[in-house]
Amino acid sequence: MFRILLAAVGLLAAAVPALADVPPFPSSFHTQEIAANGTSIHVRVGGHGPAVVLLHGYGETGDMWAPLAADLVRDHTVVVPDLRGLGLSAHPAGGYDKKNQGYDVSGVLDALHIGKTDLITHDIGNMVGYAFAAENPGRVTRFVLMDAPLPGVGPWDEILKNPLLWHFRFGGPDMERLVAGRERIYLDRFWNEFSANPSAFSEGSRQHYAALYALPGAMHDGFSQFAAFDQDAKDNQTFLAQGKLTMPVLAIGGEKSFGLTMATVMGFAAVHVQPLVIADSGHWLMEEQPTATVAAVRHFLDQPL
Repeated sequence: MFRILLAAVGLLAAAVPALADVPPFPSSFHTQEIAANGTSIHVRVGGHGPAVVLLHGYGETGDMWAPLAADLVRDHTVVVPDLRGLGLSAHPAGGYDKKNQGYDVSGVLDALHIGKTDLITHDIGNMVGYAFAAENPGRVTRFVLMDAPLPGVGPWDEILKNPLLWHFRFGGPDMERLVAGRERIYLDRFWNEFSANPSAFSEGSRQHYAALYALPGAMHDGFSQFAAFDQDAKDNQTFLAQGKLTMPVLAIGGEKSFGLTMATVMGFAAVHVQPLVIADSGHWLMEEQPTATVAAVRHFLDQPL
């Protein structure tokens, strides 16, 4: 019986994503599953005061924001969802265009009885955040975007030519079979190639996210995020035709990644854009330069409107 119990415990441990070296959220945060826009979104919520929403990108989950959440929770209500199909959110069959995921964000905020919010985004979170802001321009007070383009906006066609972005077009009937059981190998490509120093993305974090992306449906839904880019480009062109965003925007790029291109992109989509480059960082700003990134966001949010 004891051996059976040990075996059961071992199986359970193997099924739970590793947590070593992933910065924890403050104990004041709680998690909840929020029904929104026809799906269920896993959300971390903590603090009191003006709201701020943090949206993650591909290769990570809302867990990436723990260092920033720990700073902002001192004087904000901090809301950190996992995007649909990723992390611990549900895996709906469709709806991975960013316009639709903007409605996910609206549904989460409505459920929490939050009206206006600041918005902090990274990677695919930029795309969801832009859609949300374009759909709800009066609901976003400030907008920080980090190190990723917007489909169909500004130099999008030139950006697509970068060979490092091969995964934007990685598709076909066998893509999931190719990576099944090899999620860590696949994700290591991004963590290594998009880092100024790959060792800054810790082994514990790699284990943690690889386990989450190995959950049933997660890789399929991750590919669906990219497969929607053509539709996202069309939707973004429609948003642009309605006018630029007018809230203050901070466009952050990693020195060894998007750099000032982030501000160039947002210049096509927003009126008031502040550029900022984080030195000695690649794409993974919260892993590579968390102190500098948190300080930059904090300074921007503390500026009077």
